[in-house]
Amino acid sequence: MKKSQLKGNICLLIAALLWGTTFVAQSKGTDLVDPFTYLASRSYIGCIVLIPVIMFMDALKKRNGTYKKADKAENKTLLKGGVLCGIVLCAASGFQQFGMWLDASEGDAGFITALYILIVPVAGLFFGKKVGAKVWIGVAIALLGLYLLTEKFSFNAGTFMVLICAFVFAVHIMVVDYFSPRVDGVRLSCIQFFVTAILATVLMFIFEKPSLNAIIDAAIPILYAGVMSSGIAYTLQIVGQKYTDPTVASMLMSLESVFALLSGMIIQPEQNPFKLIKIMGCAAIFTAIIIAQLPDRKKGENV
Repeated sequence: MKKSQLKGNICLLIAALLWGTTFVAQSKGTDLVDPFTYLASRSYIGCIVLIPVIMFMDALKKRNGTYKKADKAENKTLLKGGVLCGIVLCAASGFQQFGMWLDASEGDAGFITALYILIVPVAGLFFGKKVGAKVWIGVAIALLGLYLLTEKFSFNAGTFMVLICAFVFAVHIMVVDYFSPRVDGVRLSCIQFFVTAILATVLMFIFEKPSLNAIIDAAIPILYAGVMSSGIAYTLQIVGQKYTDPTVASMLMSLESVFALLSGMIIQPEQNPFKLIKIMGCAAIFTAIIIAQLPDRKKGENV
């Protein structure tokens, strides 16, 4: 394994861990503030956290003589990528937050969100890309897993919102895959959070009645999500996808669902009691993810 690929894999593994544990903070935050208020607050923090990081990295590059000022074309690409990533991230995070605000637990939300790596290859059908039998097998197993996970045949409102979030996150992955090799990853992440924060603020004042006292009460989960998930994890995603094969990246990011389930059972056992049927559902979904991402066997290769 190349050193750069190992670096990317480590970045994505840490990101998955931070995302998974953030589901607990997200669940706590939804008990105290409305969805868009929470999203706006954490996004502003994510943006603010990255500003000194950008300044430090620039200073370090100047000291090492590796600093290169971006030209007009690069800045245009960076701005375009940041805005697009921010719009898609705002939509995905909004659906996820609403789902957890309604009734989806962090464990359920984590595993359903992980379906984005099944959705990505399926979405390729609309662009004329052939999807192999293993993907359809994965989809069927994932549906069985969802049935076991939700313990009912039909979705409730919360899990349905999170399922929509999974589709939008699939779009976010594709957008990041396109722009991450072309621009500075930390700057791209900072811009995307600024755009997300602005959009969430507008939606907050339209649909909610934000309260400063409520935001203060939710300071701990907001700070954790803003710093760890937004500021650090999403930046690690952008950096990691630059160096890692997309299939490996999807596999590593899907581990957020495992971390979400485990953290939910450990931190909030009263709300997320251990149930064998849920473990079976999680195992089925994770198996589906693995099957869908397996490399195709080359012709003439022994079985």
